[in-house]
Amino acid sequence: MIKKLGLKNIVIRFAGDSGDGMQLTGERLAKLSAIMGNDVLTLADFPAEIRAPAGSLGGVSGYQLSISATQIYTTGDEVDILVAMNPAALKTNIKLVKKSGVVIVNSAAFVKKNYIKAGYKENPLNNKYLASYRTMSIDISKLVREALKKLPLSTKEKERCKNFFSLGIVCWLLNRNINTTVEWIQKKFFKKKLIAEANHTALHAGIKYCEANELFNTSFSIKEINKTTVLKGLYSYINGNTATAWGLICAAQKAQRRLFLGSYPITPATNILQELALYKNLKVIAYQAEDEIAGIGTSLGASFAGALAATSTSGPGIALKSEFINLAVMTELPLVIIDVQRGGPSTGLPTKTEQSDLLQVLWGRNGESPIVVIAAKTPSDCFYCAYEAARIACKYMTPVVLLTDGYLANGSESWRIPDIDNLLPMEINNVVKGDDNFQPYKRFSQTLSRPWIVPGIKHMEHRIGGLEKNENGDVSSNGENHHQMCYLRLQKIKNVAQEIPFPDFYGKEKGDLLLISWGSSFGSVRQATSNLIKIGVSVSHCHITYINPFFAGLNDLFSGFKTLLIVENNLGQLVVKIRAEFSVHTVSLCEVRGRPIIVDKIMQKAKNILNTTYKGK
Repeated sequence: MIKKLGLKNIVIRFAGDSGDGMQLTGERLAKLSAIMGNDVLTLADFPAEIRAPAGSLGGVSGYQLSISATQIYTTGDEVDILVAMNPAALKTNIKLVKKSGVVIVNSAAFVKKNYIKAGYKENPLNNKYLASYRTMSIDISKLVREALKKLPLSTKEKERCKNFFSLGIVCWLLNRNINTTVEWIQKKFFKKKLIAEANHTALHAGIKYCEANELFNTSFSIKEINKTTVLKGLYSYINGNTATAWGLICAAQKAQRRLFLGSYPITPATNILQELALYKNLKVIAYQAEDEIAGIGTSLGASFAGALAATSTSGPGIALKSEFINLAVMTELPLVIIDVQRGGPSTGLPTKTEQSDLLQVLWGRNGESPIVVIAAKTPSDCFYCAYEAARIACKYMTPVVLLTDGYLANGSESWRIPDIDNLLPMEINNVVKGDDNFQPYKRFSQTLSRPWIVPGIKHMEHRIGGLEKNENGDVSSNGENHHQMCYLRLQKIKNVAQEIPFPDFYGKEKGDLLLISWGSSFGSVRQATSNLIKIGVSVSHCHITYINPFFAGLNDLFSGFKTLLIVENNLGQLVVKIRAEFSVHTVSLCEVRGRPIIVDKIMQKAKNILNTTYKGK
């Protein structure tokens, strides 16, 4: 008799070698669950090495997803079900599994050379190492070979199907309908009929094994999310890099301009370039440059020529692009600079997430170089922030930095496709015609932006470049003019604050403690705040999307709280800017562990602040 447990939320993690297909397996389960009416959030965990030695700790690839019947904000602090394809995967991930959680291992991989390589002195399946967990030791490799024995495939080709066997196991455990995955297999491998049949057979073999085996006496069901709480519309399942690319495309279509992306491949931003390359039918130009400097150089040239231009990179690329960012500031041309942050400094942790480029994009250039900086908070929010970055860049004739990170870029969630007619219009400050007295750097009164002038228009010829100029466009080394122009460029950025909406706020607008997040720290902080409020702790949460400039009323909002707890995935960068602009009492919670800060740690920090600072008051 199989016992079925109803759950509101469950967290699953797949882990194995880079070639074991763990990312694909997790993604398929996530999409299945989204289609079945659950809220889903994912975390892709790639190794930095390209094809690291099989069975090595550094080569473990993981994919974690949280499936819920209610809205969720994180991929979970602890894992309910871990699928580990080898000893290294078990070693690096077992610490994430909650006690009494389910651990499914491919026993075929637990031979001596493999568990020794992973750092075990003896086989962890044969001692009490996993005594705290509900362990299911399955010879997946052997079972897959048996299921596919009639197919004319090599042993290696058959072994590659073990990820679908494990997916079948998890789908049975979670009562997932596999029909859409079966359809996906047929479409994915329509040119390789034998491979499609092998994966299809392995998937069903995993389900049949569960049905026939006494190990599996319990299955789980997750209810559909309450549809009355979900906005009606057409939904897609999307990751952050794809959402960013689509946001740029939407902005270009609304602006009736060609979209140009000049970029150099760099982890974890490369997929933006690859995604945009698919849309030549929408007159998108995705140019792969020879290096980071050439990438932004071509983008700035495209902006000068009248295209909506962007460049994408990560932290090391921002360092190389800094001179051209300054040139965009001085020439006052619109440019979207996408920084998909990763662990640093230098090459750092190229496949791990971090929020440590904030000070670099704010102030990492020579001279007075003010620019707009905004940060996306979720994978789907990357769409709206990319659109907003383009809108602000065009309206205010300025470079705008959009900060995302590895967690958002590779993470996925369900997204309600918006009606583009409801998005803010793209405002282009053009001059209809010029004359002999045309002044290319004379500003529009409301924004202080200069006109966007496409080259070749009669009577609008003007000088452009890195040297300081006056309103007439003449090069000027006059100190008074330089002073005035620097202030005008600064005030232009400050003027953006006049249209920044009220921040994403949760809780009461006055109290003892306000939790502050930016970027991808949003999810953990929002979940921690929600949990604390439910148990009677008086806290609120303010999420900041616009980092430069800040929302104009932020000081009034901050003044309603005794302490601000700023949570960020760096060693304290937003706190520097907040302390510089506001007279407030701040406390930091900072980590650089290559993953989002867990909810429980934020909750404990908040409780400690309230208990020690204001006890008895």
